[in-house]
Amino acid sequence: MSKQIPALSQKQVIASFPKRPRDSHKGLFGTVAVIGGATGMIGAPLLAARTALKLGAGCVHVGLLAENAPGVDMLQPELMLHSASAALRLPGVDVLAIGCGLGTSIAAQKLLYDALMCGSALVIDADALNLLARQPDLQDDLRIRQAASVLTPHPGEAARLLDCDIKEIQADRVSAIRKLAQKFACSVVLKGAHSLCVTHGGRKYLNNTGNPGMSSAGMGDVLTGMIAAFIAQGMSADDALLLAVHLHGAAGDALAQQGISVGMTASDVTEWARWLLNQWHRN
Repeated sequence: MSKQIPALSQKQVIASFPKRPRDSHKGLFGTVAVIGGATGMIGAPLLAARTALKLGAGCVHVGLLAENAPGVDMLQPELMLHSASAALRLPGVDVLAIGCGLGTSIAAQKLLYDALMCGSALVIDADALNLLARQPDLQDDLRIRQAASVLTPHPGEAARLLDCDIKEIQADRVSAIRKLAQKFACSVVLKGAHSLCVTHGGRKYLNNTGNPGMSSAGMGDVLTGMIAAFIAQGMSADDALLLAVHLHGAAGDALAQQGISVGMTASDVTEWARWLLNQWHRN
């Protein structure tokens, strides 16, 4: 059935990426806030935030839930670090990305509720998806949002969101992503080999980039940061999702072509994604 779904192409996904005027400044390229990082999981939102910065967002804030959170990212000092609650109160945020290393505590649940209430575009990943699956009231809040929302589940998260078994998801991924989009009124990517994307309007696309070397920690966080960065720069949530998914896999393929399959890291993918984006955009 997936063979009937059009495959994404480089030409298609880069077409709507905006050109930058000569008199540019950071305010033209949007502000992203990444919310997550419970104790022991601070790396996840930092990966997403570093990616958002390197893929073109003008300003990137990180809101960390852990009490022992650092005040600066020494590897990427351009990021602005806050407590999670403070980051949610920042003015002028165009895109919120929530869930990376968030955990499922009561405090995490409150952060997700507050994010759903905001007027910014929203990218929902990881533990935020697990919280949605457990809380029907949060699902209702998501469905009535006016701003754009994007869900990024892997098969396990999709199974929890649809209250079914992972085998059912994998047996009919097309049906699963259609149900997710209808149930939550969002753009969705169902991750995995040959990721499937569905737009807010119901158009489905198959992504053929990516490889088994990308089966390592943090890859989903990088994808979340990419989607947020592209929305911040003015792309629609649908177009941002399609570009991010295709580019994410293409960056992994570029690494594999360099002979790096075993031991490929999410940080490696960020660097190659930045390089490829610039090549595609220039051409």
